[in-house]
Amino acid sequence: MWSRYDGRTVREELETLSRHGLAVTRSFCFWPDFVPRPGVLDPDVAANFSDFLDAHAENGLTTIPTVLVGHMSGENWDPVWRRGRDLYRDVTLVAEEAWFAAELARRYAAHTAVSGWLVSNEMPLYGGPASSEEIAAWARILVQALRAGGATQPVSLGDGAWGAETTGEDNGFSLRALATLVDFVGPHVYPMQDDPVRRALAPAFACELAGGFARPVVLEEFGASSDFGSDEDIAGYYRQVLHTTLLAGAGGWLAWCNADFDDLAGEDPYRHHPFELHFGLTDREGAPKPQLEALGSFAELVHELDLDGWEPVRGEAVLVVPEHLEGALPFTTAAYRRDLRDDLFQSYVAAREADLALGLVRERDGIASGAGLYLVPCAKLLTAPGVQRLGELARDGATVYASWFAGSTENQRGSWLPWLDDLFGVRPLLRYGLVDPIERDEVVLELVAPLGSLQRGDRLVFHVPADAGARARLPVEPAGAEVLALDDEGRPALLRHRLDRGAAVLCTYPLEHMAARTPRVNPEDTWRLYSALADATGLHRPVRVDDPRVLVGRIRTGRGERVILVNCSFDTIGAELLAQPGHEPCSPRVLTLAPSGVAVLGTAAPAAVAEGSDAAA
Repeated sequence: MWSRYDGRTVREELETLSRHGLAVTRSFCFWPDFVPRPGVLDPDVAANFSDFLDAHAENGLTTIPTVLVGHMSGENWDPVWRRGRDLYRDVTLVAEEAWFAAELARRYAAHTAVSGWLVSNEMPLYGGPASSEEIAAWARILVQALRAGGATQPVSLGDGAWGAETTGEDNGFSLRALATLVDFVGPHVYPMQDDPVRRALAPAFACELAGGFARPVVLEEFGASSDFGSDEDIAGYYRQVLHTTLLAGAGGWLAWCNADFDDLAGEDPYRHHPFELHFGLTDREGAPKPQLEALGSFAELVHELDLDGWEPVRGEAVLVVPEHLEGALPFTTAAYRRDLRDDLFQSYVAAREADLALGLVRERDGIASGAGLYLVPCAKLLTAPGVQRLGELARDGATVYASWFAGSTENQRGSWLPWLDDLFGVRPLLRYGLVDPIERDEVVLELVAPLGSLQRGDRLVFHVPADAGARARLPVEPAGAEVLALDDEGRPALLRHRLDRGAAVLCTYPLEHMAARTPRVNPEDTWRLYSALADATGLHRPVRVDDPRVLVGRIRTGRGERVILVNCSFDTIGAELLAQPGHEPCSPRVLTLAPSGVAVLGTAAPAAVAEGSDAAA
């Protein structure tokens, strides 16, 4: 772009974005073009970038320059003078990186079109992994260089937020270690899924995991190539992602990317990654694709919310994230952490299907009190102090739910949880070195006692995948616990142990892992169990829909609340709103939501947006 710059085309493209209500772009200071020799900023490229900034200002837009590029679209791009030197550890090369950052800031930080800075583009793919201490030291040098050059705008790393806290894989880019150095955290999310609901919620879950480190979350990259789906489907995906990440706490959104690049089909990286040609919001002629229309409609909502400020309404239920996810604790395996993240994600899906305004709490930070319901899915990997803390919370009045999981590997397969008798009121009947297999392809749990909205005789049905790790249960007998449900062979499957002012509920089947390993399974009946637990605990769900295909969440503004409904299916759905007194949305009681449709309703003031819906808000 910078060596073949066309200011007229740039202005046409920015005008299209501005006309659709967008406010910001992300720009890439392609290192080989910007710095042809160490310590030299190419004057023509610098002039082109200045004009690029002017074009933003002319169209009422700002941009976030990205310094080290580096990696882009399936290839790494070095300046010729790098000569293989280490991007984190070679002091002379890091000095060149710092000079580049400081020089860009010195030249451009005062420009009104610059609204932020990113150090890199997906640096884990360019520089590779390193220790968290080395990454933190490198990041500190680059951020300080931007500040020394005069950058006063927010700064982040552009690393994708792919560290252990969000993925379970330690690449050195620890959010916990880096949070004190940056002003926001930016997940990059491109889910490849086997389930429509998991596809819709993967970016929201990534934003949830990236939160909690005292920094705002910006969904810094999301999108889809038109070669991977129809533009109409992708526009629906945009609607789902934008609104579910808003509910998950994201405060900014950057879609990948501006335009299709068909005329570059013969050039790398598009030559060898040709699907990268078609992520654009506009086609090769500059005409808007449905994706841009979806983004523009969402921009209208965000601009209105921004007038009064907003925050997602969090409920009284939390999902417990074990310490094992973000730390490779001694003699544990990557397979443990993959299971852990997948099972947490599936639990998140079921909780959202039950319209629980869920929060996340990390075991490593201490499991705080204040929630009514603590969800601990497939609870193999908790620390001993974490188990003790959950017992304290249950005795203090909370409901703690856990499902049992033997683990998917042969290493130390079985329950790692101590004190099952004390916490859950059961006596395990396991035999050492063996698991109790699930021999059927379907498990049916029948209620023998009421639980919230579930009545005696109600049945919950769960598919059991072929995956061997999902086909083990915990045989128990009650030792103080009340049996709530039996499996289809008459064995205790769901038990509640009342503890002082609260209760601990145990499921002897790994429901969330079973679902996580099953394609196209959602919605499945775990949402019904979670909904019943919410009712039994007395959780406050003022507006919801009793159809798990429609997710309901709330946004609090200075003028009241907004209710957001997201259809996570490919069906047209008539959604009946169930509202508690005083929380009735300003809308019809029944909404018709188109496939992947969204509606935004007001409860205390007229609302702004209804998209893919027959209800004008």
